[in-house]
Amino acid sequence: MRFEHLGFAPAAVDYLAAWAHQREVHAQVVAGELPDTVLLLEHEAVYTAGKRTEPHERPLDGTPVVDVDRGGKITWHGPGQLVGYPIVHLPSPVDVVAHVRRLEDVMIGVCRELGVATTRVEGRSGVWLPADATGPERKIGAIGLRVSKDVTMHGFALNCDCDLGWADAIVPCGIADAGVTSLSRELGRDVGVAEVLPVVTAHLERVLDPVTASR
Repeated sequence: MRFEHLGFAPAAVDYLAAWAHQREVHAQVVAGELPDTVLLLEHEAVYTAGKRTEPHERPLDGTPVVDVDRGGKITWHGPGQLVGYPIVHLPSPVDVVAHVRRLEDVMIGVCRELGVATTRVEGRSGVWLPADATGPERKIGAIGLRVSKDVTMHGFALNCDCDLGWADAIVPCGIADAGVTSLSRELGRDVGVAEVLPVVTAHLERVLDPVTASR
């Protein structure tokens, strides 16, 4: 597994530039010119909308949104959120849901190692905390994917110490009856991307290396 760090705050990466780089790396992985690769980065603040986003889920104040070719609905990327784009071959027969579960496994393992117990929610992708005395069911990690020529694009976003006010302007991931949270909010201390990065890398290796080795 090859890892590439594209940029982190204060040198966060423009979304369109990262998307173009994803496409370049994807073409090289498909052609066998690069091994399976994971891009890790922080984005400059941006809303992105997957193919299933409904008009009422978009910002009501006219804030620009980038429409992308991944699955899922609308979400936000920005400083304080660690984004990972695994560009990897899927085993045959291709099972996209299994890949979603692998990325959930990565984030659940990261959160557990840092002291936050998370789970899956039936019918909803990503990684969640259940409703409790501190608040409703809330998402800490999101997933949106595209598969072309059996190789994945896009990936996951894990909230570390981002400003969660971004969720007030949209219906995050099209889910109106739940909230969003971050590692910092749940642990009551600042948990920055720099602290989380090596933990995410280790869990990506744990989960994805066996898949790569099995091909």
